[in-house]
Amino acid sequence: MTTRFMEITVGLFVVMGAAALFVLAMNVSNFGSLSSKEGYYLTAYFENIGGLKVRSAITVSGVRVGQVSDIVFDPERLQAKVTIKIDNDHDYFTLDTAASIYTAGLLGEQYIALEPGAEDDTLTDGDEIEFTQSAVVLEEIISKFISNASTS
Repeated sequence: MTTRFMEITVGLFVVMGAAALFVLAMNVSNFGSLSSKEGYYLTAYFENIGGLKVRSAITVSGVRVGQVSDIVFDPERLQAKVTIKIDNDHDYFTLDTAASIYTAGLLGEQYIALEPGAEDDTLTDGDEIEFTQSAVVLEEIISKFISNASTS
């Protein structure tokens, strides 16, 4: 009887551990944040998007307000064109809103942070965010540091 109780207990712990690993994997891969909310789409052009991916978060003051819906290279502007979907609850972003790519956490997940401006008119579906700041690439910083150190 005690052997059977131990086998059931160990089995429950194994199942709970597998469930915990599944939840962790979903959170890390961003599949847990698939949004079916209605929203409007904006575009932004960046020189370098680093490791930004589709479904990456769009935040304002740390609060998630949307996600990246598409990333393509624009051959005319020679820049990355990022299409973002903002939830309809957040329809107050002004025309001078700025978008920057930042890195979060130890895993280096990248996201777009929006900084609302002071204009009166707001962005609507299909508009472009004009003020952008590309991702900071660690290799570029190290390269500049090494080249400056070698010239000194």
